[in-house]
Amino acid sequence: MGFLNKLFGKGTKTGQGTETEAKVEQVITGAKSGAKVEQVTSTKEPEDNLSYRTEEELIERFGGIAFDKQYDFATVIGNNNWNIDMSKEEISFGPNLDFPMQVLGTFSHSSETWLWAWANTKSGLSEHITQQSLQLKKYGEDQEIDLLSSSSFDFSKDELHRIGLIASGMFDASAYYIADYGQGAMLVTIKSDLVDHQRQDDHLRVLSVFPQLISQFEMNHKIALQWYLEEKGYKISDEGAQLIATKGGDRITAEFDELSRLTNLNG
Repeated sequence: MGFLNKLFGKGTKTGQGTETEAKVEQVITGAKSGAKVEQVTSTKEPEDNLSYRTEEELIERFGGIAFDKQYDFATVIGNNNWNIDMSKEEISFGPNLDFPMQVLGTFSHSSETWLWAWANTKSGLSEHITQQSLQLKKYGEDQEIDLLSSSSFDFSKDELHRIGLIASGMFDASAYYIADYGQGAMLVTIKSDLVDHQRQDDHLRVLSVFPQLISQFEMNHKIALQWYLEEKGYKISDEGAQLIATKGGDRITAEFDELSRLTNLNG
């Protein structure tokens, strides 16, 4: 998964582990508390008018901007290891880098299965920390999207990024993180003013983010790029086989074939 796996595929567990996958609070404990960066609510209702009916449509809508945010998150946390404190519902990456989090679910390396946090009845997780997973469940049921509504299923670790991107975009999170604790991995979203304020108006980042995104997920390239550029504040002119996006003195030109596949991207 390229950039995503390089920066977010691994973490360092602290505390004592357990062989019981469902006991999440026993798997990740003993986090050291640092100074608080901020007090920010970690949940947000998704837009009321969402009507995306497939995983592909959700990635088209949210994949670009969610992927973009991961760059800012990486700048903030650097190469620091992670700690999770379930009692405080926080994930930290060293002193002064404590962020409120939402737990989406866990992935088992041994069985290669995914379990949503809302379905993990033995974990002891509070309803507050699983609020986003519950909202995704409801959305999946309403739109008949199995990925969001099925409690558990066979999975690959790379697919964690699919859920991470969707959740990060739908809830306007600052980022998502895959906390690998050896026997499995926990997928969380975080909300942080520190990360949001890190965001730079990097015009050329689009030229790096978007090709990586479409190389890893199936989607309509033209629709996905248009959503991404709109989220970045560009004014877009659709000229059929070409999109021209402008913001201030910056300009991005994208060309597509008859199947809306990207053939050229310049900035």
